[in-house]
Amino acid sequence: MANPFSLQGKVAVVTGGNTGIGQGIALALADAGASIASVARRPSDETVGQCLAKGVKAISIQADLGSMEPIERIVSEATAGLGPIDILVNNAGIIRRADAVDFTEEDWDDVMNVNLKSVFFLSQAVVRDMIAGGRRGKIINTASMLSYQGGIRVPSYTASKSGVAGLTKLMANEWAKHGVNANAIAPGYFATDNTQALQDDPVRSKEILGRIPAGRWGQPSDIGGAAVFLSSAASDYVQGITLPVDGGWLAR
Repeated sequence: MANPFSLQGKVAVVTGGNTGIGQGIALALADAGASIASVARRPSDETVGQCLAKGVKAISIQADLGSMEPIERIVSEATAGLGPIDILVNNAGIIRRADAVDFTEEDWDDVMNVNLKSVFFLSQAVVRDMIAGGRRGKIINTASMLSYQGGIRVPSYTASKSGVAGLTKLMANEWAKHGVNANAIAPGYFATDNTQALQDDPVRSKEILGRIPAGRWGQPSDIGGAAVFLSSAASDYVQGITLPVDGGWLAR
């Protein structure tokens, strides 16, 4: 029997693939055999180099997902460089912190544009291409613990990540008939740039670690198995889920 987790011959686009969780996902998909297009505001030289060292093709696409401008270009550059897209991982995200009574419209719009609007419209562009080519495909969105909880001082982030969980279900409902699986991963508290303020706050860091049964912050490599599963034939009958990878945070 063929390995249902193999991604040999597949092309994956990973947004926010230059660092952190996105880089961890890109490297895990490369280990499984996928060619990687890493999309980020800054060049993904490190990610591309590590993927090439694994014997797969890899390219860097520089794009700011705060606007609609790069959506079609991402699809065309990935397709030109690697071939038709089989897997899209919508991982790019930003966060802004302030009390809700002081939160600005600019911070609201900036976060929603990257974390939710681009997720939908990039997925739409990729799935249109999948449908036109008659190909199966996988869409994986990055949700959050704040897809389940309210959090504090991050109103636009909470709203965007709650929206990602709902949007993932909508995608599954509409696109399953086309052979496209849409699912999400909800990382717990990972040691990345987005959580640096929490890691640096001794009170909040202690509170967070005290609730995680695994007793540690997640590392980008911890997310890879879930991403490979949801990208592979092993998940062909999985639709619309948000899979927590949280060290047991939600179980506590």
